[in-house]
Amino acid sequence: MPAPLFEDDIFDKQDYTVNRIPKGDYEYCTFKNCNFSESFLSEVRFLECEFIACNLSSANLTSSSFQDVKFMGCKMLGIHFESCNRFGFALYVDDCQLNHASFYQVDLSQTKIVNSKLQNVEFTEANLSSCVFDGCDFQGATFENTNLEKADFRKAINYGIHPERNKIKGAKFSLEGVPGLLTRYGIVIEG
Repeated sequence: MPAPLFEDDIFDKQDYTVNRIPKGDYEYCTFKNCNFSESFLSEVRFLECEFIACNLSSANLTSSSFQDVKFMGCKMLGIHFESCNRFGFALYVDDCQLNHASFYQVDLSQTKIVNSKLQNVEFTEANLSSCVFDGCDFQGATFENTNLEKADFRKAINYGIHPERNKIKGAKFSLEGVPGLLTRYGIVIEG
């Protein structure tokens, strides 16, 4: 039996912590002020959907699919994106809290994340090539064997990236951000 299709629907102020979102395909849908905190989104497919001011903290994303999905003003603490279906995985994130999330081995190439908190986020072995991080705070984020080639960190803050343990060829950093590349060496830079 094929999964139900929800198309061009608007879901406003739904609490999916009480009633699980129905499994199915959600295409061009908008979710506003919905609570998905600690809920199960497993095996749900979202295609070109928008999440606006939603709480997705600690949601179970096992085998869920996010293809060209926008998150705006959302709280997304502790999400394990590595458990998502990787086929067509593509996000746009604006003004969100992604603290303590994990993108372990996730391909985020060409993703744009703006004005968001990415504190204590796991990016080990992720592909962040050609990503844009405008106004993002990376305090405590882990970059280990991460592909950062051509990524744009010029407007990002508080990152600590070890140049010898990550691919950074062509990555862009501001002059103010250079200490984030040198802290591992114990170098003190004074202005």
